[in-house]
Amino acid sequence: MSKEKIILTGDRPTGKLHVGHYVGSLRRRVELQNSGEFDKIYIMIADAQALTDNADNPAKVRNNIMEVALDYLSAGLDPEKSNLFIQSQVNELTEMSFYYMNLVTVSRLQRNPTVKSEIQMRNFEASIPVGFFTYPISQAADITAFKATTVPVGEDQMPMIEQTREIVRKFNSVYGEVLVEPDILLPGNDACKRLPGIDGKAKMSKSLGNCIYLSEEPDEIKKKVMSMYTDPDHILITDPGKLEGNTVFTYLDAFAKDEHFAEFLPDYKNLDELKEHYTRGGLGDVKVKKFLNNVLQSELAPIRERRKEFEKNIDYVYEVLKKGSEVAKNTAANTLSEIKSAMKIDYFDNDDFINEQREKFN
Repeated sequence: MSKEKIILTGDRPTGKLHVGHYVGSLRRRVELQNSGEFDKIYIMIADAQALTDNADNPAKVRNNIMEVALDYLSAGLDPEKSNLFIQSQVNELTEMSFYYMNLVTVSRLQRNPTVKSEIQMRNFEASIPVGFFTYPISQAADITAFKATTVPVGEDQMPMIEQTREIVRKFNSVYGEVLVEPDILLPGNDACKRLPGIDGKAKMSKSLGNCIYLSEEPDEIKKKVMSMYTDPDHILITDPGKLEGNTVFTYLDAFAKDEHFAEFLPDYKNLDELKEHYTRGGLGDVKVKKFLNNVLQSELAPIRERRKEFEKNIDYVYEVLKKGSEVAKNTAANTLSEIKSAMKIDYFDNDDFINEQREKFN
């Protein structure tokens, strides 16, 4: 019998979701959910992970649980097809992390490129919280608890998934085949792997104020698009323009479809023609930005409108999270039971332990 195809993915609730989250994984999740190819889909709001570097600000995490849930539902995640849950409500994940810690060395964690860059970005250096340092291990617990076969994430998460695979292999070699080794599913479009901020900085972040949020109002989106970083040497319209490092074209790579050209910029058939004209010279940044604004508005308007409807029914969203967390807890409990049995620490789950002791002492 072939094994089930299962997805596990999620986000940290440290703010509303932005277009980087959307093209990096959220849009793909909705497509995968609607493809019918997967038996089960688990989408996690990773509040426990968010607390690893926000332990002194629990209100920030608590206040963003509902924001992320609203973004999920408004982007098209359907509770009938995808199980939405809150990480901290599944305490089995913590116990699994504790057992996995014995299978990973400190030096291996220190070598994890994602951990290294995140430590640098947050200026933790020597004062890194242990919980944050070990989050590749807790992420392995999240993935393996649901026996996920597929983890759709951005490129920056590749080292984390590789570490999960190592933990699975180590556990299975020591205790027997219990855990499932997951595959990573990256965005097919390079621009979606890591969308830059509107200022051209490598990462979108709330603190830098360089994000476009999914729930943003139209005039705010327009203002941000018109202020976007382009080619600093493209001063006159007649000047040839550079595409590399040009944020506007990176966003067009992530969002623009041929039908957008037919609707908003019929002088061009597709993005290749627009790029060719820009690099040749004779095409101004304002015209390109106006086109990008139209593309983003058409993509984000339905999401924003759906969100406003869900905001009127917060009790429904609460129930979705509550029920989803109960389902996730039951699933994780089953996996944990298998793990403890394999590790031979299931002393009171059956008569094996007492029978062994009777034999030993009689």
